[in-house]
Amino acid sequence: MRIDKYLKVARILKRRETGKQLALNERLFINEKAAKPSSEIKVGDVVRIVFGHREISFRVKDVKEHASKQEAFEMYEVIEEKKNEVV
Repeated sequence: MRIDKYLKVARILKRRETGKQLALNERLFINEKAAKPSSEIKVGDVVRIVFGHREISFRVKDVKEHASKQEAFEMYEVIEEKKNEVV
């Protein structure tokens, strides 16, 4: 599954377009490599997203085309979430 679609289905981001823009601006990484919106995601991948002064890393546990709200939260596990200070 494409990373931009996965982020929407897993309810990490509200819109697929947001995932696309993060990837195009090199703020989306899969296994520490910059991702394109069409990059394929699979179980076990570690994804890192940098938005503004916030950064989140999570591991993909499941990949589904459609997911209910409860199933969406079971599709990934957060590894680290941090807020970067403004200097």
